[in-house]
Amino acid sequence: MPKQDKWDALYAKMEKLGLLPDDITEKFIRGSGSGGQKINKTASCVYLKHEPTGMEVKCQAQRSREMNRFIARKELCERYQEVVLGIQTKRQEAREKIRRQKRRRSRRSKSRMLDDKSKQGEKKQMRKKPGHND
Repeated sequence: MPKQDKWDALYAKMEKLGLLPDDITEKFIRGSGSGGQKINKTASCVYLKHEPTGMEVKCQAQRSREMNRFIARKELCERYQEVVLGIQTKRQEAREKIRRQKRRRSRRSKSRMLDDKSKQGEKKQMRKKPGHND
């Protein structure tokens, strides 16, 4: 469970962003997924809805309801920054980094890379002992 200073910091951040507690509807619902009888009995999943923007957050990351409340509010702040304010968050930066890594190389950089590989292969061939046929 988060300490009071973390809650205070989160509420300050929400206030700075313009997310008022009166605009947020909070519900506690039963979670889903694995967990058996316990997950079917307890309502530890937190559902938040920001009425002015219509943003919804559902959090079931922890077993504790209080922890899920904290995480859900933090998630709501991040989504609000991304969508409404257009500020790039760490999660969005990580997504962009992966997208750049998966992006196809340009023809020029690909040919340059292949040339470097063939030169490296030639160097390795020159290192072999004379008369060594592999």
